[in-house]
Amino acid sequence: MLVKDYMTRHPLMADPDMPAMEAQRYMGENNIRRLPVVGDGKRLLGLVTRQSLLVDPVKMGSLNMWDIAGYLSRLTVKDVMIKARDVVTIGQDVTIEEAARVMVEKKVGSLPVLEDGIVVGIITETDLLAQMMEMMATRICGVRATVRMANDKPGELAKLVAVIAAQGWGIRALGGSVFPKDPEKWDAVIKIEGITKEQLIAVLSRVEGQDIVDVREI
Repeated sequence: MLVKDYMTRHPLMADPDMPAMEAQRYMGENNIRRLPVVGDGKRLLGLVTRQSLLVDPVKMGSLNMWDIAGYLSRLTVKDVMIKARDVVTIGQDVTIEEAARVMVEKKVGSLPVLEDGIVVGIITETDLLAQMMEMMATRICGVRATVRMANDKPGELAKLVAVIAAQGWGIRALGGSVFPKDPEKWDAVIKIEGITKEQLIAVLSRVEGQDIVDVREI
């Protein structure tokens, strides 16, 4: 799964000379929170966010209402944007988990996607959450179970999958992560369609050395 498959292609963009107030209206009308600023050839110049559009109250302190209105009307996108050198970006052939890591570490909610400095898309935290929903088959009704197993013993996941396969059941979703309270444990999450909660519990209980943490019908 690569960024290019999940990013928004041809995102809405702004010219650096667009009035800041117009950019704010444009973002509101299109329900977006980030607006790449581009020059000739869609080359990235900066990024406008809702946060960057906030006016520093210190600058307003010595102005009267007429001066404030004039000041705001003269502001352009290039006055309020995050400059390109400070914008965190990513390439389109990067994995989505790497994109997620960059967002978390840099504390940003989106990444303009560049190819040779040219904006070809944008990927956001919402895009990644949507993909997580699809990975876990959120839209499909079924039984979801969390099974905790040793993190350092090869073959534990294979044991779990084998006992399910022996029933002739298909796994609609499968994921997992290290249990945050004990790094020596790993939580596998599975989702199976067309069975009951009781059937799944009965089968999972046969796997030695693994604990059923949660089972629910969704």
